[in-house]
Amino acid sequence: MQPFKTNEHPHRRYNPLLDEWILVSPHRNKRPWQGQNEKLHEDNRPEYDSECYLCPGNVRSNGIKNPEYTDCYVFENDFSALLQEEVSFENEASNLFQLKPERGINKVVCFSPKHNLTLPEMEVSEIEKVVQTWKEQYIELGSHDFINYVQIFENKGSIMGCSNPHPHGQIWAQSSLPTQVEKTQKSLLNYFEKNKTSLLKDYLSQELEFHERIVAENNHFAVVVPFWAIWPYETMIISKRHFGNIIGMTNEETKAFAEIIKIITVKYDNLFETSFPYSAGIHQAPTDRISHPEWHFHMHFYPPLLRSATVKKFMVGYEMLGEAQRDISPEQSAKILRELPTNHYKTK
Repeated sequence: MQPFKTNEHPHRRYNPLLDEWILVSPHRNKRPWQGQNEKLHEDNRPEYDSECYLCPGNVRSNGIKNPEYTDCYVFENDFSALLQEEVSFENEASNLFQLKPERGINKVVCFSPKHNLTLPEMEVSEIEKVVQTWKEQYIELGSHDFINYVQIFENKGSIMGCSNPHPHGQIWAQSSLPTQVEKTQKSLLNYFEKNKTSLLKDYLSQELEFHERIVAENNHFAVVVPFWAIWPYETMIISKRHFGNIIGMTNEETKAFAEIIKIITVKYDNLFETSFPYSAGIHQAPTDRISHPEWHFHMHFYPPLLRSATVKKFMVGYEMLGEAQRDISPEQSAKILRELPTNHYKTK
């Protein structure tokens, strides 16, 4: 009987944040690829696009004209998934037909007035302004008595469903905890009540000791490919100090957070020398006016590219019917990302 090797033999790994398991099949990474290849679009956008509804001074589809903004610009989404209006509702549903109205506010955050930039191509000082805007919005939106969670996120790239290439992200604030957040809340709370410490604080301490899944770090944050990562090059930014939300950051930590965002997004672009698509978002404490010492600030990056700029990982078949599965091991992904340069390939 041969000894088990994590980079060769199939195995399952536990995700303590979501209380779920994933299947890892590293030997499958050797299989030839005859599946779908995405079309690679040449990134030759102008600095200003007169047809873009997010560029400064342009008129959006609802007739509102954008100001001539010079850094971040925030506005309420013209096509919000959630509405603020309160509605009357009588719940007559059975356990099998549960329904309840959901109130919320959707915002769009333009990261830069320049149409042809993305986060990895922005200066750290410019990303720092984005982080400051996220802070302000977390405070503003969370102050509404009907808002209990503020989800800050970015979809980058058309294959991630991004409808406009102008550098921007979104904020969805709502009255309920979203499903993934509620699962995380339960896991973090159970761990905190049992151990009196933060789950992610303890996890990061061990990752920093092992170092095999650490991609990059500075004095205040670390980028790690989670032990339980699903996507091929999934990463997570975790704060080294235990605090629960973005407004808990010091000025020094705010700058360090901007620096680490630039580092990991540059590495992503450098991996296949393309504008690397991903969905990314911050997970932090709810705004329900309850103390949440169990929460530890972190940010997820879920990028779909698998083997090249044109080969994408799909969640189908077993992943939809059984459980999540990945081919390349997290340790292999971390090593590949760790060894990439932090200077953007376009600056060569």
